[in-house]
Amino acid sequence: MMTVYLLIAVLIAGLMALARSHAQVRALGYVFYGLQLLFALSIWMFARGSEQLQFFTFDALGMLFFGLLSVISLVAFYQSNVYLAEDPLHPFQTYHISLLLLCASATAVYFSNNLAVTWVFLEATTLATAGLIYHGRSASSLEATWKYVFICSTGILLAYLGVLLLSTVTIHGDLSYAALADVIATGNPLYLKIAFVFILVGYSCKLEVFPLYTVGIDANYAAPTPASAVVSTVLVNAGFVSLLRVYRLFAQTPVYGWVSGVLLLCGVISVLVGAVYLRRTNHYKRFFAYSTTENLGIVLIGLGLGGVAVFAAVFHVMAHSLVKSGIFFNVAQIGRIYGSYRINRIGNYICVNRLGAVSMLLGTVSLLALPPSALFISELMIFKQVIASGRWWLFGVMVVLLCFVMYSLAYRLLRLLYKPVALPEGEHAVNRLVTWSGFVLILLAVVLGIMQPDPLVNFIESIIAW
Repeated sequence: MMTVYLLIAVLIAGLMALARSHAQVRALGYVFYGLQLLFALSIWMFARGSEQLQFFTFDALGMLFFGLLSVISLVAFYQSNVYLAEDPLHPFQTYHISLLLLCASATAVYFSNNLAVTWVFLEATTLATAGLIYHGRSASSLEATWKYVFICSTGILLAYLGVLLLSTVTIHGDLSYAALADVIATGNPLYLKIAFVFILVGYSCKLEVFPLYTVGIDANYAAPTPASAVVSTVLVNAGFVSLLRVYRLFAQTPVYGWVSGVLLLCGVISVLVGAVYLRRTNHYKRFFAYSTTENLGIVLIGLGLGGVAVFAAVFHVMAHSLVKSGIFFNVAQIGRIYGSYRINRIGNYICVNRLGAVSMLLGTVSLLALPPSALFISELMIFKQVIASGRWWLFGVMVVLLCFVMYSLAYRLLRLLYKPVALPEGEHAVNRLVTWSGFVLILLAVVLGIMQPDPLVNFIESIIAW
C-alpha cells in the first residue's frame, strides 16, 4: 500500500511537469488529494498496525498526523488554486509539484519505522519545501531558499551524525526503532547524550524551535501563504513525529533525566524567542511563524517534563495544527485584500470581512490558550505537571513569558480588527469559501477544547504507551 502511494505521488508529479495548462495541473492535483484521502481511509479500515516494505508501519502516531495532513493540504491546494491562478504556467507547475512531494515525503516520515529512513525523507522535505519558498522568483525568495537549503542540510547532517552514534549500539546495523529500543539502554551514556543533542539540533530546523528556528521563519515569510500553512503544520509535525520516536527510545535509557533537562532548556529558550519576536515583528506571516516557535517550545517543555505532559504535548501539536492552518488560510485572504502583510498597514478588518474577522478572533483566542481553546487543555496539563514536579522556577518563567505572548497576540488582533486605515476598494477579493475553510478548522479545535471524545483520548494514549 505504501509503495502504491509513493509511486502514485511520483507519477502525478511527473504528469504535472508535462501538463500544458493550469487546468491540467489542477485536475492532477485533485486526483492526488482524492487518492490521499482514500489512502487515509484504507489505512484506518484495513491496514492499522501493519508493516509495509519493512521500513513503514501504519501505527497510531503516523495515522493521527497523516489525517491532519490530508485535511490541511487539501484546503491549502484549493486555496493555492484560488490565489495563484494568474501565475505563469511554469511557476504554477513547480509550486504544485513541490506541494505534492512535500506531502508525500511528510507522509513517509510519519509512517517510517526506521531511523535512517526517517532521516532520508526529512531531507526530501527540505528539497520539496525549497520549491515552495522560491515561488516568488525574487531576490528575497532566492535568498530565503538558499538559506533554507543550506541550514536545513547542515541540521540534517548533524542529525545524521546522531544516527551514526546510535548505530554503535545496534545489532548488524539495524536502525529500526523496535531494534534500537531493545538495545539502546546498553549504549555508552556519553555517546547517547551526544547523539541526542545532534538529533535534536538537526530536527529543530523542521520543528521551528531553538536553535535552528530561523529557517522556518524565513520559509513562512517567503513562501505563498497557503504553503506557509502547510510548512507551519505538516512539516512541523514531521519534525515532531521524528523527535517523539527518538524520545521514546531515550525514555528507556539511564540518560533520560539528562535528555529531559535538554528538552526543557530548548523549550524555554524557544518560548523566549517567540515572546520577544512576537512583539518586534511587523509582518503577519512572520508574526504567526514566531507563534509556532513559541507553541512548539511549550511542546518541548511537555516532553521534558514527562508523565501526563507527554499526552499534553501530542494533543497540543494536533490542536496547534488545526488552529495555525486556519489562521494562515485567513491571513492569505488578508494579504490578498489589502495587498500587504505589513501589520502597520492593515486594520478595520471587521468592516471588510466580518466572518474572516470572527475567524481571526477565534483563532487568536485559541493561540492564547484561553477557554474554550483546545490549547488551554494541553497547556493546563503541562502546568499541572510543572507544579507536580516541583519546578517552581519553570512555572514562574513560563507565566512571565506567556504573559508577553498574550499581550502581543491580543494587541495585534485589536489592530487588525479595529485600527482605522483606508479600506480597500470593493469586496471582490473576499472569497467566502476560503474564509469558511479556515474558520471550520479553527472551530474544530475549539470543539476539542470543549469536549475530548473518548476514542480520541484513547487513541493518543495508545501513541504514548511505551
